[in-house]
Amino acid sequence: MDRAAVIDLIGMILKKQGKPVSDIKEKFTLKELGFRSLDFSELCLRVEESIGRELDFDGALLRGLKTVEDVCDFLTRAQGSPGGNLRVAAGKK
Repeated sequence: MDRAAVIDLIGMILKKQGKPVSDIKEKFTLKELGFRSLDFSELCLRVEESIGRELDFDGALLRGLKTVEDVCDFLTRAQGSPGGNLRVAAGKK
């Protein structure tokens, strides 16, 4: 799943909650958008459904996610890791 699709999913999740959604940019913080950890869980489930396999990552890494760009980078790495196993530090490129 590419970055644009991840951003679209973020928008769909926020819209479903009745939160105002406009043109979401990667520089936006998750706090600005009102995107919470529960929303991230839903996002991961939707990504898993899309790619047809589970993402396996260390939940402690989620604390480092601050922006939409961080989320996109994180999910891109999680999808590209063998077996979806992500054990690298969040926020590293």
